[in-house]
Amino acid sequence: DNQEPTTPQRTTMSIHAKGPFTVTLTPQQSAPDAPIAHMLLNKEFRGDLEAIAHGEMMAASEPLTGAGVYVALDRVTGTLHGKSGSFLMAHRGIRNADGQELSIVIVPGSGTGQLTGITGTVGIEIVGKEHFYTMDYEMA
Repeated sequence: DNQEPTTPQRTTMSIHAKGPFTVTLTPQQSAPDAPIAHMLLNKEFRGDLEAIAHGEMMAASEPLTGAGVYVALDRVTGTLHGKSGSFLMAHRGIRNADGQELSIVIVPGSGTGQLTGITGTVGIEIVGKEHFYTMDYEMA
């Protein structure tokens, strides 16, 4: 019996994290009549992710149509399910007459410390004035 050796299949399983967070937006000076707002972001995450995040956001809207967009970048530093390190998050939100869509990704290759190799997505839900996050992530 001449069988080739088999390599075990590497399976990755998505890990789920959730909890509340607070966000503080600090408007920055823009040029007069600038069509884009620029803000500093400071966030505090609780729950499965115990961390702080610092970043920047740019946003614009079209008053005539109600369309709008924002992009943001954050560096998140803390512990995720007890593993410490940091990672970058990239946001893109679009709103128009068809509805809205939000995409937040953990930037591949940006994880440090025990979070090296992290990839995934983040969702945000706002209930009243409270913010909640959900994360689906994998560790390489």
